[in-house]
Amino acid sequence: MNHVKQKKLLQMRQFLPVTILIICLITQIVLTFVLWHNYYEIDALAITGYSILGLSGIFGILPVIEFRRKGSVEKGEIYMKTQKIVKTGIFSIIRHPQYFAGILISLAFAFISQHWVVIILFAPVIPVTHIDALSANIDLIEKFGDEYEKYMFEVPSLNPLLGIIKLIKRKMMKKS
Repeated sequence: MNHVKQKKLLQMRQFLPVTILIICLITQIVLTFVLWHNYYEIDALAITGYSILGLSGIFGILPVIEFRRKGSVEKGEIYMKTQKIVKTGIFSIIRHPQYFAGILISLAFAFISQHWVVIILFAPVIPVTHIDALSANIDLIEKFGDEYEKYMFEVPSLNPLLGIIKLIKRKMMKKS
């Protein structure tokens, strides 16, 4: 395969999942707040949804701060243009916290709306986000090499609960 075809394939690999996610999320937002907010009037579910939405903000904002502080981002560059792997803070428990935030946002709208259409729109978000994260891993392995592969083994991609367990185990291993 020539270089131009490889580049087009790479662009499509990055474009398609993001497009699907954006369509699902925008549709969920519109349907939730225009048509079906708290459709079944189960306030506990709506409150849970807003709580999940708040949690997603943590997973969405902390990476920006951590990348700026520890990622050796050059002045004037966007926060994602790191020069080194950041393994501290939120990145010590999850490799792709902003992708996880997207999953949480979609889940939150399913809880807030409680309508079956909005819930169904959540269904593709997890697998498509996973595909997008796999694509990001390929790019990051190309950029950082073996160090990123080692990091992949230590910290899960999209599962913060498993990440917390692995972090505790790493800390316990260091103590012994």
